[in-house]
Amino acid sequence: MTSRVAGRPRTKPAEERRDDLMLVAERLFLDKGVEHTTIEEITQGAAVSKGAFYLHFSSKADVIEALRTRFVQKLLNGIVEEVGKQHKGDWNGKLTAWAKACAVGYLDAARLHNLVFAAAPPPSREGLTSNILIDSLQQLLAAGCREGAWSLREPAFTAIFLFNALHGVVNQNAIGDDAAERTKLLRNIEESVLRFVR
Repeated sequence: MTSRVAGRPRTKPAEERRDDLMLVAERLFLDKGVEHTTIEEITQGAAVSKGAFYLHFSSKADVIEALRTRFVQKLLNGIVEEVGKQHKGDWNGKLTAWAKACAVGYLDAARLHNLVFAAAPPPSREGLTSNILIDSLQQLLAAGCREGAWSLREPAFTAIFLFNALHGVVNQNAIGDDAAERTKLLRNIEESVLRFVR
């Protein structure tokens, strides 16, 4: 019986290859645009075959959808982390942490956000009324209502309203790296969400 010598695998695990393809595609899409990026450039950059690309994605549009999903999940992870830093009973603190973390997440990745939400195929309108970010905000608002922090007739409606309002002001304010403008925007967001729930 021969013993097998442990060493590096000859190929990367499938999930790692998928991540490599997404990272290369993201960089190329941001640098050149989706239309001007070829699948061959993506596969060359990720050092995989075209066949490997098609094991993970059916098209560039499929890659955009995967980047969109990853963007929203990463944004939610950052929001959850910031909300978790607030004191247990500080519902206003939790709500403003949610709103500011959401805004900062968009601002810090504005180019990527614009790419994945403006590229074809465009996201469905349902994404503005039902997504994991709105679900998270609705759960926070409902929990605050149960604890007597606010009295909202419909936390689900309020979550959709606040998410879309926040989304609108962040997209409208192309503030770039201007720290003073960013601080002003975040202060306005904080004051506005608290005013709305009161």
